[in-house]
Amino acid sequence: MTCSEAARSRGDSLAGTASAGRRWFLLEIDGAWGHSAFVNSDRVLAPALGFGIARHVEAAGMRSLAIRRPGRHRGEGRWRWAVVDARVGTESIRWGEVERPEDVLELDVDDPAGTLSTDPIVAVCTHGRHDQCCAVRGRRVLPALMTAHSEITWECSHLGGDRFAGTMVVFPEGLYYGNVDDADAEQIVRLHGEGMVDPRFFRGRCSLSAVAQAAQHHARVALSDNRIDTLHPVSERQDGSSWTVVLDHYGRHVEVRLEQGMSDPITTTCRATQAGPVRRFDVISMSPVG
Repeated sequence: MTCSEAARSRGDSLAGTASAGRRWFLLEIDGAWGHSAFVNSDRVLAPALGFGIARHVEAAGMRSLAIRRPGRHRGEGRWRWAVVDARVGTESIRWGEVERPEDVLELDVDDPAGTLSTDPIVAVCTHGRHDQCCAVRGRRVLPALMTAHSEITWECSHLGGDRFAGTMVVFPEGLYYGNVDDADAEQIVRLHGEGMVDPRFFRGRCSLSAVAQAAQHHARVALSDNRIDTLHPVSERQDGSSWTVVLDHYGRHVEVRLEQGMSDPITTTCRATQAGPVRRFDVISMSPVG
């Protein structure tokens, strides 16, 4: 059984599972990706250069992500890049292009001179060399997205959470979705344009901590509020294994108390050789503040 089949069979919760990424550097790397899209794609990008680019991005406190256009022709050797700020209140996407990948090392990724864009980026993980589920399930999502949203749809490298394949992230907010091959992916994008998330497949916002993501999930359910621009965290406090997260709901505060625990041992990727527990957050209570 694959990791994604096992996760569905167990009923693994998606809430609070978006991996961290406050700011991102996306680089178009056309062609096949190895286990690491930056280091192991030597037919397209020399390993030493790819490693240098990844370190250059990391030094700026950013997360790197390889992207490519879906379809046979893809980018035809272009080296487009995007800098994404996924932090609450400063969300943005800035696009640019370099003639050679070496030029990325000279790029001030922290403050690039690219072109601001108001269009979102929809990135679907198809990184099969990282996990087979990503390739198989991710590619099922692409046809509908390419039909309805071809200009903003990209394939991307590993996002995290292979067991939730197909996985997808919508920038600039960095909204993670899982099991999207079971979803209407076009509807998720349409809802995003209306300022909403689809709670059935929503994993969380990457610029927030896991506990804040989980608190948001429980508050959305209780308040029946799926709008993107609300329930932003005001504070997080830990006391042993319990957490108290205060969220802003249009000027009013909501306090969510959570208990942190660990699951039974599971395998989270198809490549995993040993099972291990994963963190979970169960709601204790939720109440208005003030």
